[in-house]
Amino acid sequence: MEIKPIDHVVIKFAGDSGDGMQLTGGQFTNNTALLGADLQTFPDFPAEIRAPAGTLAGVSGFQLHFGSHKIFTPGDNCDVLVAMNAAALKVNIKNLNPGAIIIVNTDGFDSKNLRLAHYETNPLDDHSLDHFQVIRIDVTKMTREALKDLTLSTKEKDRCKNMFVLGFLYYMYNRQLDSTLRFLEQKFHKMPEVLEANRISLNTGYSFADTTEVFTSRYTVEPASLAPGVYRSIVGNEAVAMALVAASRRSGLPLFLGSYPITPASDILHYLSKYKNFGVRTFQAEDEIAAISASIGAAFGGSLAVTTTSGPGMALKAEAMGLAVMLEIPLLICNIQRAGPSTGLPTKTEQADLLQALYGRNGECPMPVIAASTPSDAFHATLEAARIAVEHMTPVILLSDGYIANGAEPWRFPQEKDLPEIHTAFAPEQQEDTVFHPYERNEKLVRPWAIPGTKGLEHRIGGLEKQAVTGNISYDPDNHEHMVKMREARVEIIADYIPEQAIALGPEKGQVLLLGWGSTYGAMQGATQQLLSEGYAVAHAHLRYIKPFPRNLGQLMQQFDHVMVPEINNGQLVKVLRDKYMVPAVAFNKIKGVPITSRELVNAVIDLLANKK
Repeated sequence: MEIKPIDHVVIKFAGDSGDGMQLTGGQFTNNTALLGADLQTFPDFPAEIRAPAGTLAGVSGFQLHFGSHKIFTPGDNCDVLVAMNAAALKVNIKNLNPGAIIIVNTDGFDSKNLRLAHYETNPLDDHSLDHFQVIRIDVTKMTREALKDLTLSTKEKDRCKNMFVLGFLYYMYNRQLDSTLRFLEQKFHKMPEVLEANRISLNTGYSFADTTEVFTSRYTVEPASLAPGVYRSIVGNEAVAMALVAASRRSGLPLFLGSYPITPASDILHYLSKYKNFGVRTFQAEDEIAAISASIGAAFGGSLAVTTTSGPGMALKAEAMGLAVMLEIPLLICNIQRAGPSTGLPTKTEQADLLQALYGRNGECPMPVIAASTPSDAFHATLEAARIAVEHMTPVILLSDGYIANGAEPWRFPQEKDLPEIHTAFAPEQQEDTVFHPYERNEKLVRPWAIPGTKGLEHRIGGLEKQAVTGNISYDPDNHEHMVKMREARVEIIADYIPEQAIALGPEKGQVLLLGWGSTYGAMQGATQQLLSEGYAVAHAHLRYIKPFPRNLGQLMQQFDHVMVPEINNGQLVKVLRDKYMVPAVAFNKIKGVPITSRELVNAVIDLLANKK
């Protein structure tokens, strides 16, 4: 059989939550990474917990885009769809490329599944899929037949359907099974019959693909040309956890995480709980307020203190964040954003907490805001947020989101010598004849970090307004105004200690600057690359530092005729830019719980230029 090389491909695995699509996609991703292809993933979890099987609300998906060149996004549309039931097909068919391959589990298209998916006729029989390549497999029946000699229950056998599908795809893309076989041995070594069932299913799917006549050719994707180094696949939340451990080691401070479980931030707590050998302390509190309060106490006592949450948790932590600002202590607050407001869409991605991060506390309560842009960048953004917190004695908000948190990409593993230093300076012991001043400041407007129990450092800090320098409680209006302005100035001065804003791709001046933050990075890079190839003078700049902005940001925007700001919200960064720089920035907003695509941005830029002409 002919093996055809292809440049890139987008695959979507979709089915019920119980069909194991996340695990299947994860295994195909790991196998792809081992071959050296570049990749991006997008796990698409159902919004309902345990939604009824076969319903549209219960569809779980995993999208993977891999190729022999740099991959920026999980893909705008899919080349291959694995649909384990009718609902999976109905939810995803609108995102298929013309002529796409659809692999269907025919058992998932019985009358009950068709009714639950609101199909009036069976799409496998009514010719509505004639413009696709449909491969029909009764995965359920074939898996049960392959496992008939095992004593497992029918339900347990059906859980192996995903391995049959994975084996089928491995053959289709000319892959070896070794990486998944090793994974199965590690996962099920204490359950030998379950291990054997998954092995048989994987091999059966591969063998079926080898012997069936549905294929005219197989496909292969060559390794991408990546910079030399040691790579591993990483997801955003894991990158945050690893960066926190690295920050602890680089600063010489013990790491304390106070957290309350919340989607999609909980994995950071899970990952960090495994690093006790590095002196990491994790505390699962009874609520969000207790979590941040414990972290404030840890920071006061000399730890690198962190709390993790999502938007609803940020709302609950707001008063304690104000206390941290008054105390002027190093605290890292990680907000892994999800769609809101209130409970919103817990499993869907959004960038709608930016204004909350900037302004969502009572009083004048400024805090630095740092944003990660990709799963691997989450490591570097977290490390930088920790550095700013420690070196500038301030709470810092780190913004990620569900897309970054759960998405995966290859990550060039850094060496310790390549990581930035984090300089920690505790206030020294004081002589008996001296008075310690807790709000005395250095050239960075930073007060000393006084650890309780240190000789001569008795002092007063707290939530009530304090007198400048002495820290005594003060109700003087002039002092209050001075301290308010001082708290703002000490955040803004951080701009002198961060890099100027650079262009990520494109010319230094031109027609349109695509200016963004967070998880829109990949779509913006892909769109800019395409627009440049079509002759447009378009550039892409991406913000890591949102509070304070880089010093040169205003000047950079003036070099372009138009500034477009893509965001997965209703227009938040664009409001801040218009307010601060008085620029007529154009908003591009998408609020559907899914990422912006490169094609959407390309069309928006072309429309903008056409309308202006």
